[in-house]
Amino acid sequence: MSLEQQISKGIMEAMKAKDTVRLQTLRNIKKYIIEAKTSGVEITELPDADVVKIISKLAKQGTDSAEIYKQQNRPDLAAEELAQVAVMQEFLPRQLTAEELTEAVKAIIAEVGATSMKEMGKVMGVASKRLAGQADGKEISAKVKELLS
Repeated sequence: MSLEQQISKGIMEAMKAKDTVRLQTLRNIKKYIIEAKTSGVEITELPDADVVKIISKLAKQGTDSAEIYKQQNRPDLAAEELAQVAVMQEFLPRQLTAEELTEAVKAIIAEVGATSMKEMGKVMGVASKRLAGQADGKEISAKVKELLS
């Protein structure tokens, strides 16, 4: 079952369970999926990798919004955002730990044959694609810089 189908099924289950937070979150994800499908070439189903990108982007936005709400002393709104992010996390691949990220980046550096910071672009190109959804781009970049310098 594709990720898009899982989200549609989740919407139905949330309706039956009357889980408003889950329902609202999944409908929002579905809206972005439909927008992606209708912008440009007509596609019947979006690949899972694209759906993961959409969900990752929305989860990051939710986390950032929650942080802003906390800074503005609005814990009620922050909690609501974090509840939605928790629902989104269910559909994302497991995040790599710091040790796993280090090992993955070391393997990519060895594979590409990079030896200096001049070759960071090569490493980032491969790492971004391979680790998409499993680690934040900033974390990957920081780890590549650390290991190449």
